[in-house]
Amino acid sequence: MSATATSPAILRTDSPARRALRRFLRHRLAVVGLVVVLAFILAALLAPWIAPYDPIATSWPRIRKPPSELYLFGTDENGRDVLSRVLWGARASLMAGGLSVTAALLLGVPFGLLAGLSGGWVDTVISRVTDAMLSVPFLILAIALAAFLGPALENAMLAIVISASPIFVRLARGMALEAKTTEWVEAARSLGNPPWRIALVHVLPNIVPPLLVQATLAIAEAIIAEASLSFLSLGQQPPNPSWGSMLNAAQRFLTQAPWMAVYPGAAIFLVVLAFNLLGDGLRDALDPRGRGR
Repeated sequence: MSATATSPAILRTDSPARRALRRFLRHRLAVVGLVVVLAFILAALLAPWIAPYDPIATSWPRIRKPPSELYLFGTDENGRDVLSRVLWGARASLMAGGLSVTAALLLGVPFGLLAGLSGGWVDTVISRVTDAMLSVPFLILAIALAAFLGPALENAMLAIVISASPIFVRLARGMALEAKTTEWVEAARSLGNPPWRIALVHVLPNIVPPLLVQATLAIAEAIIAEASLSFLSLGQQPPNPSWGSMLNAAQRFLTQAPWMAVYPGAAIFLVVLAFNLLGDGLRDALDPRGRGR
Protein backbone atom coordinates (compact mmCIF):
# COMPACT_ATOMS: atom_id res chain seq x y z
CA MET A 1 0.00 0.00 0.00
CA SER A 2 2.72 2.44 1.04
CA ALA A 3 4.93 1.44 -1.89
CA THR A 4 2.10 2.23 -4.30
CA ALA A 5 1.54 5.59 -2.65
CA THR A 6 5.17 6.64 -2.80
CA SER A 7 5.89 5.52 -6.36
CA PRO A 8 4.27 8.56 -8.06
CA ALA A 9 6.23 10.89 -5.77
CA ILE A 10 9.47 9.13 -6.66
CA LEU A 11 8.67 9.42 -10.35
CA ARG A 12 7.86 13.11 -9.98
CA THR A 13 11.19 13.87 -8.28
CA ASP A 14 13.09 11.91 -10.95
CA SER A 15 13.14 14.84 -13.36
CA PRO A 16 14.85 14.85 -16.79
CA ALA A 17 17.55 17.08 -15.30
CA ARG A 18 18.32 14.47 -12.63
CA ARG A 19 18.46 11.69 -15.19
CA ALA A 20 20.77 13.79 -17.39
CA LEU A 21 23.02 14.49 -14.39
CA ARG A 22 23.23 10.79 -13.56
CA ARG A 23 24.13 9.93 -17.16
CA PHE A 24 26.79 12.62 -17.16
CA LEU A 25 28.33 11.44 -13.88
CA ARG A 26 28.52 7.89 -15.23
CA HIS A 27 30.58 9.24 -18.14
CA ARG A 28 33.94 9.19 -16.34
CA LEU A 29 35.94 10.83 -19.12
CA ALA A 30 33.43 13.68 -19.26
CA VAL A 31 33.79 14.22 -15.51
CA VAL A 32 37.57 14.27 -15.93
CA GLY A 33 37.14 16.81 -18.73
CA LEU A 34 34.95 19.00 -16.53
CA VAL A 35 37.51 18.89 -13.70
CA VAL A 36 40.34 19.86 -16.07
CA VAL A 37 38.29 22.71 -17.57
CA LEU A 38 37.42 24.05 -14.11
CA ALA A 39 41.08 23.78 -13.09
CA PHE A 40 42.18 25.87 -16.08
CA ILE A 41 39.44 28.42 -15.45
CA LEU A 42 40.46 28.68 -11.80
CA ALA A 43 44.14 29.03 -12.75
CA ALA A 44 43.30 31.78 -15.23
CA LEU A 45 41.21 33.69 -12.69
CA LEU A 46 43.84 33.37 -9.95
CA ALA A 47 46.83 34.05 -12.23
CA PRO A 48 47.62 37.45 -10.62
CA TRP A 49 47.96 35.74 -7.23
CA ILE A 50 49.43 32.31 -8.03
CA ALA A 51 51.88 33.25 -10.79
CA PRO A 52 55.32 33.26 -9.13
CA TYR A 53 56.75 36.05 -11.31
CA ASP A 54 55.72 38.96 -13.51
CA PRO A 55 54.91 37.33 -16.88
CA ILE A 56 56.38 40.17 -18.95
CA ALA A 57 59.39 41.12 -16.80
CA THR A 58 62.64 40.28 -18.59
CA SER A 59 65.89 39.27 -16.89
CA TRP A 60 69.04 38.73 -18.94
CA PRO A 61 70.88 36.67 -16.26
CA ARG A 62 68.16 33.99 -16.31
CA ILE A 63 67.72 33.51 -20.08
CA ARG A 64 66.61 29.97 -21.04
CA LYS A 65 67.09 28.48 -17.60
CA PRO A 66 65.91 24.82 -17.47
CA PRO A 67 63.11 23.78 -15.10
CA SER A 68 64.22 23.87 -11.48
CA GLU A 69 62.87 24.50 -8.00
CA LEU A 70 63.16 28.24 -8.64
CA TYR A 71 61.58 28.15 -12.10
CA LEU A 72 59.29 25.11 -12.30
CA PHE A 73 58.71 25.40 -16.05
CA GLY A 74 62.03 27.09 -16.82
CA THR A 75 62.49 30.50 -18.46
CA ASP A 76 62.25 31.72 -22.06
CA GLU A 77 64.57 33.57 -24.43
CA ASN A 78 64.04 36.83 -22.55
CA GLY A 79 64.40 35.37 -19.06
CA ARG A 80 60.66 35.39 -18.37
CA ASP A 81 59.16 32.66 -16.19
CA VAL A 82 57.35 30.12 -18.42
CA LEU A 83 54.97 29.00 -15.65
CA SER A 84 53.80 32.57 -15.07
CA ARG A 85 53.31 33.09 -18.80
CA VAL A 86 51.36 29.82 -19.14
CA LEU A 87 49.04 30.88 -16.31
CA TRP A 88 48.47 34.35 -17.75
CA GLY A 89 48.20 32.91 -21.26
CA ALA A 90 45.27 30.80 -20.08
CA ARG A 91 43.34 34.04 -19.69
CA ALA A 92 43.73 34.95 -23.35
CA SER A 93 42.88 31.45 -24.61
CA LEU A 94 39.88 30.84 -22.36
CA MET A 95 38.55 34.36 -22.89
CA ALA A 96 38.88 33.97 -26.65
CA GLY A 97 37.15 30.59 -26.48
CA GLY A 98 34.36 31.43 -24.05
CA LEU A 99 33.48 34.98 -25.10
CA SER A 100 33.83 34.31 -28.83
CA VAL A 101 31.57 31.26 -28.77
CA THR A 102 29.02 33.06 -26.58
CA ALA A 103 28.94 35.95 -29.05
CA ALA A 104 28.66 33.48 -31.95
CA LEU A 105 25.68 31.88 -30.21
CA LEU A 106 23.97 35.24 -29.70
CA LEU A 107 24.60 36.13 -33.33
CA GLY A 108 23.89 32.82 -35.03
CA VAL A 109 20.90 31.44 -33.13
CA PRO A 110 18.51 34.36 -33.90
CA PHE A 111 19.33 34.16 -37.61
CA GLY A 112 18.85 30.39 -37.53
CA LEU A 113 15.47 30.68 -35.80
CA LEU A 114 14.42 33.41 -38.23
CA ALA A 115 15.36 31.29 -41.23
CA GLY A 116 13.75 28.11 -39.91
CA LEU A 117 10.47 29.65 -38.77
CA SER A 118 10.00 32.21 -41.55
CA GLY A 119 10.80 30.14 -44.62
CA GLY A 120 10.51 31.66 -48.08
CA TRP A 121 13.06 34.14 -49.35
CA VAL A 122 14.29 34.93 -45.83
CA ASP A 123 15.29 31.31 -45.32
CA THR A 124 16.86 31.20 -48.80
CA VAL A 125 19.04 34.27 -48.27
CA ILE A 126 20.23 33.28 -44.79
CA SER A 127 20.87 29.69 -45.84
CA ARG A 128 22.88 30.66 -48.93
CA VAL A 129 25.06 33.10 -46.98
CA THR A 130 25.60 30.45 -44.31
CA ASP A 131 26.51 27.82 -46.89
CA ALA A 132 28.98 30.20 -48.52
CA MET A 133 30.72 30.86 -45.20
CA LEU A 134 30.75 27.18 -44.26
CA SER A 135 32.37 26.33 -47.58
CA VAL A 136 35.56 27.96 -46.26
CA PRO A 137 37.36 25.99 -43.49
CA PHE A 138 36.85 27.56 -40.07
CA LEU A 139 40.52 28.27 -39.36
CA ILE A 140 41.23 29.62 -42.86
CA LEU A 141 38.30 32.03 -42.60
CA ALA A 142 39.43 33.16 -39.14
CA ILE A 143 42.99 33.80 -40.37
CA ALA A 144 41.72 35.78 -43.38
CA LEU A 145 39.43 37.93 -41.24
CA ALA A 146 42.09 38.51 -38.57
CA ALA A 147 44.62 39.52 -41.23
CA PHE A 148 42.08 41.98 -42.65
CA LEU A 149 41.15 43.44 -39.25
CA GLY A 150 44.72 43.74 -37.99
CA PRO A 151 46.84 42.03 -35.31
CA ALA A 152 45.14 42.27 -31.90
CA LEU A 153 43.43 39.88 -29.51
CA GLU A 154 40.12 41.73 -29.89
CA ASN A 155 40.28 41.45 -33.67
CA ALA A 156 41.17 37.77 -33.41
CA MET A 157 38.14 37.21 -31.20
CA LEU A 158 35.92 39.08 -33.68
CA ALA A 159 37.27 36.91 -36.49
CA ILE A 160 36.46 33.78 -34.46
CA VAL A 161 32.93 35.06 -33.76
CA ILE A 162 32.23 35.61 -37.45
CA SER A 163 33.77 32.27 -38.43
CA ALA A 164 31.88 30.27 -35.77
CA SER A 165 28.45 31.88 -36.23
CA PRO A 166 27.40 29.92 -39.36
CA ILE A 167 27.63 26.65 -37.42
CA PHE A 168 25.01 27.89 -34.96
CA VAL A 169 22.88 29.38 -37.74
CA ARG A 170 22.66 26.00 -39.45
CA LEU A 171 22.06 24.09 -36.22
CA ALA A 172 19.34 26.48 -35.00
CA ARG A 173 17.67 26.50 -38.42
CA GLY A 174 17.56 22.71 -38.60
CA MET A 175 16.15 22.39 -35.09
CA ALA A 176 13.60 25.15 -35.77
CA LEU A 177 12.43 23.39 -38.95
CA GLU A 178 11.93 20.22 -36.94
CA ALA A 179 10.26 21.97 -34.00
CA LYS A 180 7.77 24.04 -36.01
CA THR A 181 6.04 20.87 -37.25
CA THR A 182 5.38 19.61 -33.72
CA GLU A 183 1.97 19.66 -32.10
CA TRP A 184 2.81 22.22 -29.42
CA VAL A 185 4.07 24.76 -31.95
CA GLU A 186 1.00 24.22 -34.14
CA ALA A 187 -1.19 24.69 -31.07
CA ALA A 188 0.64 27.88 -30.10
CA ARG A 189 0.24 29.22 -33.65
CA SER A 190 -3.48 28.40 -33.69
CA LEU A 191 -3.93 30.31 -30.43
CA GLY A 192 -2.64 33.45 -32.12
CA ASN A 193 0.84 33.65 -30.58
CA PRO A 194 3.12 36.03 -32.53
CA PRO A 195 6.15 34.48 -34.26
CA TRP A 196 8.63 36.00 -31.80
CA ARG A 197 6.80 34.41 -28.87
CA ILE A 198 6.69 31.04 -30.60
CA ALA A 199 10.44 31.26 -31.26
CA LEU A 200 11.42 32.33 -27.73
CA VAL A 201 8.92 30.36 -25.63
CA HIS A 202 8.12 27.23 -27.62
CA VAL A 203 11.11 26.56 -29.91
CA LEU A 204 14.24 27.95 -28.25
CA PRO A 205 13.93 26.02 -24.93
CA ASN A 206 13.70 22.75 -26.88
CA ILE A 207 16.89 23.35 -28.89
CA VAL A 208 19.08 24.45 -25.97
CA PRO A 209 20.63 20.97 -25.34
CA PRO A 210 22.14 20.54 -28.84
CA LEU A 211 23.23 24.19 -28.82
CA LEU A 212 24.97 23.66 -25.48
CA VAL A 213 26.81 20.60 -26.78
CA GLN A 214 27.87 22.40 -29.97
CA ALA A 215 29.01 25.42 -27.96
CA THR A 216 31.23 23.25 -25.76
CA LEU A 217 32.88 21.67 -28.80
CA ALA A 218 33.16 25.07 -30.50
CA ILE A 219 35.09 26.47 -27.53
CA ALA A 220 37.80 23.86 -28.17
CA GLU A 221 37.98 24.95 -31.82
CA ALA A 222 38.08 28.61 -30.81
CA ILE A 223 41.00 27.99 -28.43
CA ILE A 224 42.93 26.31 -31.24
CA ALA A 225 42.04 29.21 -33.54
CA GLU A 226 43.25 31.78 -31.02
CA ALA A 227 46.51 29.90 -30.52
CA SER A 228 46.98 29.64 -34.28
CA LEU A 229 46.31 33.35 -34.80
CA SER A 230 48.70 34.27 -31.98
CA PHE A 231 51.30 31.90 -33.46
CA LEU A 232 50.97 33.85 -36.73
CA SER A 233 51.23 37.17 -34.82
CA LEU A 234 47.57 37.98 -35.58
CA GLY A 235 46.24 37.53 -32.04
CA GLN A 236 47.61 38.49 -28.62
CA GLN A 237 50.59 40.78 -29.18
CA PRO A 238 53.92 40.48 -27.33
CA PRO A 239 54.95 40.93 -24.63
CA ASN A 240 51.50 39.92 -23.36
CA PRO A 241 51.51 36.13 -22.91
CA SER A 242 49.57 33.77 -25.15
CA TRP A 243 50.07 30.06 -25.67
CA GLY A 244 50.26 30.52 -29.42
CA SER A 245 52.82 33.32 -29.31
CA MET A 246 54.87 31.31 -26.80
CA LEU A 247 55.01 28.44 -29.29
CA ASN A 248 56.03 30.88 -32.01
CA ALA A 249 58.95 32.10 -29.91
CA ALA A 250 59.90 28.56 -28.84
CA GLN A 251 60.30 27.21 -32.37
CA ARG A 252 63.73 28.86 -32.63
CA PHE A 253 64.99 27.09 -29.49
CA LEU A 254 63.55 23.59 -29.76
CA THR A 255 66.94 21.94 -29.33
CA GLN A 256 68.44 24.34 -26.75
CA ALA A 257 65.31 24.92 -24.63
CA PRO A 258 62.54 22.41 -25.45
CA TRP A 259 60.60 23.32 -22.29
CA MET A 260 59.64 26.61 -23.92
CA ALA A 261 57.41 24.65 -26.33
CA VAL A 262 56.46 21.67 -24.16
CA TYR A 263 54.45 23.51 -21.50
CA PRO A 264 52.31 25.87 -23.63
CA GLY A 265 51.78 23.02 -26.10
CA ALA A 266 50.69 20.71 -23.29
CA ALA A 267 48.32 23.39 -21.98
CA ILE A 268 46.64 23.71 -25.39
CA PHE A 269 46.42 19.92 -25.72
CA LEU A 270 44.92 19.41 -22.26
CA VAL A 271 42.31 22.16 -22.39
CA VAL A 272 41.17 21.26 -25.92
CA LEU A 273 40.96 17.57 -25.01
CA ALA A 274 39.05 18.43 -21.84
CA PHE A 275 36.45 20.51 -23.72
CA ASN A 276 35.98 17.73 -26.26
CA LEU A 277 35.50 15.13 -23.52
CA LEU A 278 33.06 17.47 -21.78
CA GLY A 279 31.14 17.98 -25.02
CA ASP A 280 30.90 14.24 -25.64
CA GLY A 281 29.61 13.71 -22.11
CA LEU A 282 27.01 16.45 -22.45
CA ARG A 283 25.85 15.01 -25.76
CA ASP A 284 25.28 11.60 -24.18
CA ALA A 285 23.70 13.05 -21.03
CA LEU A 286 21.31 15.43 -22.82
CA ASP A 287 20.25 12.94 -25.48
CA PRO A 288 16.53 12.35 -24.83
CA ARG A 289 16.94 8.86 -26.26
CA GLY A 290 19.74 8.11 -23.78
CA ARG A 291 19.50 4.78 -22.05
CA GLY A 292 19.57 4.25 -18.39
CA ARG A 293 18.42 6.24 -15.43
